[in-house]
Amino acid sequence: MGRRDDARRRPLGAQADAADGSGQVANDLDRAKELWSAVRCAGVLLALLLLVDWGSGRTALWRAALWLVLSGLLFVVLYPARVAAGENWLASRRILREHRVRTDLLVSVRCLDGISQRLLLRDALGGRVEVDPEVLVRNPQLWFRLEEGARKAAADGSLLCGATALQRIARRVDRETARAVFEASGLE
Repeated sequence: MGRRDDARRRPLGAQADAADGSGQVANDLDRAKELWSAVRCAGVLLALLLLVDWGSGRTALWRAALWLVLSGLLFVVLYPARVAAGENWLASRRILREHRVRTDLLVSVRCLDGISQRLLLRDALGGRVEVDPEVLVRNPQLWFRLEEGARKAAADGSLLCGATALQRIARRVDRETARAVFEASGLE
């Protein structure tokens, strides 16, 4: 139990893989763009609200504070998760908390449909992570780390459900990777 708690307290991406000593960590490469997009959206909302107040002549300090809080809430909602993966683990960190699963001990993988599709991963130790499948599709290294651990879990018999969801994502990753290769080689 102590080892798991220690691993959860380490900063995201700082966990070295003790088994092989490589310490290779795959990260979401597009997160910076998404973060700047969240900042821009919140800033534009704040500017528009302040501009409307100024134009209507109803500018007040309490209203400006209210608009600032509202744009701050928008930023919190749009804040992208930082997803990282190493050998046998995958982690997702939001503003306040990091969630981590052991991919070699996965027991279920489910697709949650809604406004945005999410992939819910659960491990045998009680870890739970929700990841946007688009992050895995855009970052093949993250997908490789997850698939590698999921294969170990399936071979050990701990992955009880979720093979179909993983196969769908594998097909999407393969399709996008092939498309990127064709674009890079000019064969599209």
